Amino acid sequence: MNVFVSLLRTGVPALGGWLVALAARHGLHIDGDAVAGVLTPTAVFLYYTVFRFAEEHVSPRFGWLLGYARPPEYKALPA
Repeated sequence: MNVFVSLLRTGVPALGGWLVALAARHGLHIDGDAVAGVLTPTAVFLYYTVFRFAEEHVSPRFGWLLGYARPPEYKALPA
């Protein structure tokens, strides 16, 4: 379950970042590939950062915008 949650929490922000980059590309007059290549990872990082911070400091409900309502929990390996 933890692997699924971690993948979901990465995939949803990636999709959000892609959508932001796609929207920005239509308003700019630069090569679309260059814009997407720069904006996509930047938008993904910003999206994840904003909603991860909101999840921790405002309300756990913001976790849904990362794909799952709570951060994944990883068990410590025995020493």
